[in-house]
Amino acid sequence: MSNKPWIVDDEPWTRIEPLLPAWPERSPGPRPVDDRLCLQGVLFVLYTGITWQQLPLELGFGSGQTCWRRLGRWQEAGVFEVLHRILLAELNTAGQIDWTRACVDASHVRVKKGAKRPAPHRSTAERPAASTT
Repeated sequence: MSNKPWIVDDEPWTRIEPLLPAWPERSPGPRPVDDRLCLQGVLFVLYTGITWQQLPLELGFGSGQTCWRRLGRWQEAGVFEVLHRILLAELNTAGQIDWTRACVDASHVRVKKGAKRPAPHRSTAERPAASTT
């Protein structure tokens, strides 16, 4: 394992890569930055706490904007949700999760879009008289 925690070694990469959406064979513009490098750029930003604009180009991750867009693309494709489920299943199979200590986090639970509102009631309040001027 690397002493740089943002470096994605081969073993985790073999689990993550198949989950990533494929690029079109003939996409316009320059060849996209390698997914593994973009993931490492994302992890670098998360680890160091820098802004996307501060991601150093000399590290080879691509620009901060490139990594940010790729992260959005992966999120939209559901990559992290699937990876989370895979890892939970593996840990559960290995007996590494104590489910008696689990709790539900509202950020992971689908919530109804709100209760139906009651029909509006006509007001019975006094109304001002119409102006006569």
